[in-house]
Amino acid sequence: MIQKTFVHEFVNVGKEVESSEKEGGRFYITESGQFPSVTTVVGFEKQEFFKIWRKQNPEEAKRVTERGTRLHSIIESYLKNENIKDLKVMPNDLDLFVQIKNELDNIDKIKALEFPLYGFTVGLAGRVDCIADYKGKLSIIDFKGSTRQKRKEDIENYMMQATAYALLWKEMTGESIDNFVILITCEDGAVQIFEDSPMNYVSKLYDIIQKYKKHNERKRTS
Repeated sequence: MIQKTFVHEFVNVGKEVESSEKEGGRFYITESGQFPSVTTVVGFEKQEFFKIWRKQNPEEAKRVTERGTRLHSIIESYLKNENIKDLKVMPNDLDLFVQIKNELDNIDKIKALEFPLYGFTVGLAGRVDCIADYKGKLSIIDFKGSTRQKRKEDIENYMMQATAYALLWKEMTGESIDNFVILITCEDGAVQIFEDSPMNYVSKLYDIIQKYKKHNERKRTS
């Protein structure tokens, strides 16, 4: 397998953050204060569904969670120019990586990998998978593993997540990002690419933030 050598242009802003699980989801403690996580907020409407699903399917829930962690680790190592042959990789995880490698090779001029973003623009915090050029266009890039293919309407939370990261990056660096890319490698052999503009999801993001706040306020006062 031929490995690409990626150009790194890492940006040094902000500081490392810690997270903790509380009522209402995951929160990050930052130098600017405490913020709920991006993934907690954009996915909170599906939270009850997945809670029930995990309870009914504990082994599968554990498997897909661990698969996602391992896949992210392989992709991050590859983008850091580490030799994949030196990694201890499970065969199924390597298959998912090999499937998506051609899309990863469209990435270059990497500014951030697993980078903490936070701020008052959206009042959220989280770790963006990657910020880099994708086919020459500066983008928020998110990597996903999936058992089967996704429909676009099923993953609006991914789109809102990427939008939040674009807004937080603008707040922290002053640099605008007008594109995001969701790359999904599936166990059924498919690779999916969802590309769009954060501007198309800003309104939906703020709507879900307000719903999350109202939901938690009702829980506190009930």
